[in-house]
Amino acid sequence: MSAREDLLALVAAHESGAGAAGHPHLDPAAVDATLARRAAVLVLFGVLDDVPAESDKPYAAADLDLLLLERAHTLNSHPGQVAFPGGGIDSGGEAAVEAALREAEEETGLDPSGVEILGVLPELGLIRSNFLVRPVLAWWAAPSPVRVVDYGESAQVFRVPVRDLLDPANRVTATITAGGQTHKSPAFLVRDVVVWGFTGMILNELFEQLGWAVPWDRDREYPILL
Repeated sequence: MSAREDLLALVAAHESGAGAAGHPHLDPAAVDATLARRAAVLVLFGVLDDVPAESDKPYAAADLDLLLLERAHTLNSHPGQVAFPGGGIDSGGEAAVEAALREAEEETGLDPSGVEILGVLPELGLIRSNFLVRPVLAWWAAPSPVRVVDYGESAQVFRVPVRDLLDPANRVTATITAGGQTHKSPAFLVRDVVVWGFTGMILNELFEQLGWAVPWDRDREYPILL
């Protein structure tokens, strides 16, 4: 099957109740739903732009990529972390799809009319920030230019080849030390940034559930001090 067909099959599996359980650190039950804020992120796959993959290994189609952004380093919440475009869902009954597209347009300048929504995946818990997040899985049917719209919010907006994300040479376990405690998360070393934490866990689980994952050395650690 094509990558788009794999993504549609994953959505169908979750809608039928047959989808796999996510990472325990993303368990929505661990977040207090009465106090949590709700958000949506756009997980947008598409045809590779003019930046070729660094990996020459055929772990994914050579023309498949994913849209990410690096948060501004001056932000109070998750500064400098790599994330999917997205943000809070308005309390007035806004749907996850609407929120993900609105926030993605505000953050990256993409044209939402070129985005095909494939489906909404089950809610995930972001325990540290007390968020409940809905990943919106999408295909970039008609890619449009993207950029940093507000440097107070984002340091860079970029498209990363999925082949580079899957390459075991670019996989590490991030060891995050904060407040005297150490936590671990799957991580990716791409485009001179580290994709870890919430985004790293989502990508790791997504690749596993899609059947795209490639075995990697989980004992290879990358320290992060907060």
